[in-house]
Amino acid sequence: MTGLPVIELDKIFWKPGLVPTSRLEWEKIQHALAERSHWIMDGDLGPYDAVEVRLAAADAIVFLDFSVLRCAWRALCRSRERLDFWLWLLRFRRRSRPLLMRAITEHAANAKLFILRTPAALTRFTAEIAGKCQPTI
Repeated sequence: MTGLPVIELDKIFWKPGLVPTSRLEWEKIQHALAERSHWIMDGDLGPYDAVEVRLAAADAIVFLDFSVLRCAWRALCRSRERLDFWLWLLRFRRRSRPLLMRAITEHAANAKLFILRTPAALTRFTAEIAGKCQPTI
């Protein structure tokens, strides 16, 4: 839609057998990815993540703040997940979300923040972006 390369962090972070990348190695990988001139990085790796690296390089952040029920339903429809995923999901609003919002404030103060709470809000946002990305004649 934007023409920007999309980097799916899950595909890079997880090694075969769902073995996480070490934090130090993950920071190095993200630094290399963020050095590119244009990109969209997609993903939240929960307690394994080092978000501050990509937040510091971001000029815009799109935060999907959907309900736990919606996220759980979509996860069930998508695939089987490990217990640590379900614990993270159930605790996200109380534990992870405040940490993530603080990290955004500390490391991405100049980035434009879009918080989308419903699928309808996401649809409106993507339609607006798509309209801005159309070539003008």
